[in-house]
Parts: sequence; structure tokens; C-alpha cells
Amino acid sequence: MQTPHISVLLNEVVENFKNLKGTFIDCTLGYAGHSSAILKTNPNLNLIACDRDIEAINFSTKRLEIFKDRVKIIKGNFSEILSKLNQTEKENIVAILADIGVSSLQLDKNDRGFALNSDSLDMRMDSTSKLSAYEVVNEYTQTKLEHIFKEYAELTSAKILANKIVNARAIKPIKSAKELTNIIGKRSVNGRNVSEAILAFQAIRIEVNKELDELKTLLDCIKNSGIKNCIVAIISFHSLEDRIVKNTFKLWQSDCICPPQSARCVCGKNHAIGKILTKKPIIASQTELKANPRSSSAKMRIFKIL
Repeated sequence: MQTPHISVLLNEVVENFKNLKGTFIDCTLGYAGHSSAILKTNPNLNLIACDRDIEAINFSTKRLEIFKDRVKIIKGNFSEILSKLNQTEKENIVAILADIGVSSLQLDKNDRGFALNSDSLDMRMDSTSKLSAYEVVNEYTQTKLEHIFKEYAELTSAKILANKIVNARAIKPIKSAKELTNIIGKRSVNGRNVSEAILAFQAIRIEVNKELDELKTLLDCIKNSGIKNCIVAIISFHSLEDRIVKNTFKLWQSDCICPPQSARCVCGKNHAIGKILTKKPIIASQTELKANPRSSSAKMRIFKIL
């Protein structure tokens, strides 16, 4: 079955899951690229997967049919998946994978409204969600838009862009991504191969799907789940996401959680839950970059809960 999406860091993910036995969780199933490869190369693993995109679930259900009763798929936000498992399922978990990114199909499909030239303005990963990019662009205050562009895209021109949008929508509602791109403009940011429009779209997408909140909630749920002897692999595509994962893993590895300004430790120095397996994030090889340029921003960090 031909997949419409190329999974990033696929060989690296498979390599880190090769000697495991039990159940692995794919928090962001997508089009099952990672999951199908792991199941194919490791017959000792079963899968519990989650996604909020029904289109992706329908595709992956068919793709994973060959693995029969080794697969269970749940529709919902990835931050909720652990809360939907029974105790026996939790006890069998040996690995958790989360690919925190938008699939190529979502980006390329015109009606999903993720791309700069889309005729719609949507950006919802779950098409049943109430908040879409249309509401963000046409209803958020200028101050709130500026905050989104500053916080999620780190754009120094956040105030100018927010003002452009507010002035344009005062004339008529902004109904397509194409219109929004024309309003924002494609000026390069700090000489990089990325435009203001790309970063602004990224910020709006993060707001629509509450992506940073989802990631933080997932990490909190993993820590508080009581799961032991488990590998946690997170793939991110955005500096803010990677920072959250990096800092969380550092905290998970720390015995002492007292504030830096504390004169002495009062926490008991017994808070470490495991160790970081990747001192530096795993990034795409030159071979992968040539085959899939979208992998250039992917970073995978891995932690072992003991």
C-alpha cells in the first residue's frame, strides 16, 4: 500500500526499537510509516496507536491490517492516550513514540488549509475541532495575534504582521490561506530560507491545534503514569517543541529539583526517573535530506525510564 507521507528519521526510529519486546505506543500514528516499519522489523512488539485525524486513521487502519491483532488504534489527542489504557496495557508498554509534526498530506492537501497557496483557511488536525485558522485570523484581537507570532514563530515583525491582518479583515473576512499569504508577504527572515508567511502560518497552526500544550501534557502524563523500563522517543520540528523536550528530559534525569537559588537541597535528591540516551538530538542523514527536504528540521531525543 503506497503511503502519501514520508516518515522522518525512519531508520533511526526502527534501530532504537529493534530489541524491544512488549507494546509500543505511537502517539501520533499519522499514515503509519513509523509503526508499520517497527511492526515489520520486530515481531515481538504490539502497537497501540493514536491520532486525531480521521483521514489518517482510516488510511492506517487499512495499512496495518496485515498485522491483525497486534494493532489497536484510538482516535483522540495524543496527550490523552495513556489515560485511555487499562492497567494491563500500561504494564506492557516498553516504548513510546511521538512525531510532533504535520504530515506531508496535510500540508499538501488544498482543503486542509495548511499550505501558503491553499484555497481554504483551516489548519485543524482534527476536522471536528471548533477552532480553525479562520477564527484565529478573523476573530483574535491584534494583541493576541501579535502574541502568537512573537511566542510561536519568534518573529520580530509580529506587531506589523498582526496590524496587517487586522486592517485587511476590516475590509472583508480573510477566507483563504492564499489571501493570508498575500497580506503577510513572503519576505525572508534574517536571510534564512524561510519567509515571514511560513513562520506566521506555523504559529497559527500551533495555536489552532494547541500543539505546545499537547506536548507538555503528554510528557506530564508519561512521567505520572507509573510506567517503568520504557523508552520515550520524541521527534520535533520546531525549536520551541525541541526546547520543551530537552528541558523535560533534563529534569527527568535530575535527582535534585530544588530551585537553582536554593542554598541547600531540601527535596531529598531522589527524583530522577531515568536517563537521557541522546546527548545531542538525532537529525536526518544527508541521504534522507536529499530524498525528503522536509526532514531538515526534524530532531529526535530519546529518554529511558528506569
